[in-house]
Amino acid sequence: MLSGLLDGIFSGISIGSVLLLAALGLAIVFGLMGVINMAHGELMMLGAYTTFMVQNVFKSFGGAWFELYIFFALIAAFVVTALFGLVLERGVIRYLYGRPLETLLATWGVSLILQQFVRSVSWVLVIGIVLFCLLFFGALKLLSRRPDFDRIRNWVIAIMLPLSAAIALVTGIVVGQVYKLTVTKPWFGAQNVDVTAPKWLRGGLPIGGFQLSYVRIFIMVLTIACVVAIYLFLNRSTWGLRMRSVTQNRSMSACLGIPTQKVDALTFAIGSGLAGIAGCAVSLLGSVGPNTGQNYIVDTFMVVVVGGVGKLVGSIVAALVIGTTTYLIGSGVLANLLAPIQPLADFFTFFATTSMAKVLVFALIIVFLQFRPAGLFPQKGRTVDA
Repeated sequence: MLSGLLDGIFSGISIGSVLLLAALGLAIVFGLMGVINMAHGELMMLGAYTTFMVQNVFKSFGGAWFELYIFFALIAAFVVTALFGLVLERGVIRYLYGRPLETLLATWGVSLILQQFVRSVSWVLVIGIVLFCLLFFGALKLLSRRPDFDRIRNWVIAIMLPLSAAIALVTGIVVGQVYKLTVTKPWFGAQNVDVTAPKWLRGGLPIGGFQLSYVRIFIMVLTIACVVAIYLFLNRSTWGLRMRSVTQNRSMSACLGIPTQKVDALTFAIGSGLAGIAGCAVSLLGSVGPNTGQNYIVDTFMVVVVGGVGKLVGSIVAALVIGTTTYLIGSGVLANLLAPIQPLADFFTFFATTSMAKVLVFALIIVFLQFRPAGLFPQKGRTVDA
């Protein structure tokens, strides 16, 4: 019984580590910018698919290179999702600051687009998107040098938008037919894909009557490294100081010369990059599909709310508690532990599935928020007033 409890705690902490990785980025974005990013789960999905693609590249090399692919995948996942987050902030989010409902709806729409993009992406689609961006944004960039650009801007957009889309569509189809690219076959499709862990991450460390999975130990170490890196960045770097300043009082920070728009863009990029790293970790635990992010987004928001918005320590505590509690209840470990107390054992046996365990944890969180609506570590002072 004791070994089962320890195994359950270990597995729960590893799940909490994944939640913490995802919640770190969301806590930073939500705490600093007040943006409810419903596409955060899809950023995790992008990180997971980036890991899958890096794995396939290193498989072609074979040998010792494949054993190192996970480190390159972590970097690639961070860079890809950070760049996408930067584009999302510059193209959508910055026009919606101070309007939380519109931000929620817009990012929810982005999440649906990303899910369908992963299902449908092919060479023709990629060529079309790249060409459209070059034509449309290139034209805006060139024409912005004109002194009367503000006057003709709407006309330029009205003309270049359909023209760029038409040229990109025709070019993609023609290139696909000329170079025999598979037009209809997507890269990934709707089915899930599997990421193979390196040999040194397979198996586990035997301790007593159970094993500590090497993959889960790796995820815990990765989470600790990310938490330490974020802490050092926020407290020891110039841009980290600016981010904390904007979090406390945006108006005063702007008056003191801090470029709040650049801070917002950097914050969103870092938060998105952390979601990509979380996606890389998730890919080691199971198959990856277009709906992977939806399995974590609700739990991630729970971590942020329970821990306290914008509080790093709160996110750490909440992620570990929620992850461990959900696993102990869902796996039946708690029911077995309370077997001598029949009423309690029957109660937790009823919730001894993954879905029902989440229901019980949701209910407990609702009760908790009735007494501490600001979370475990609420904001104080000027942070609340800002």
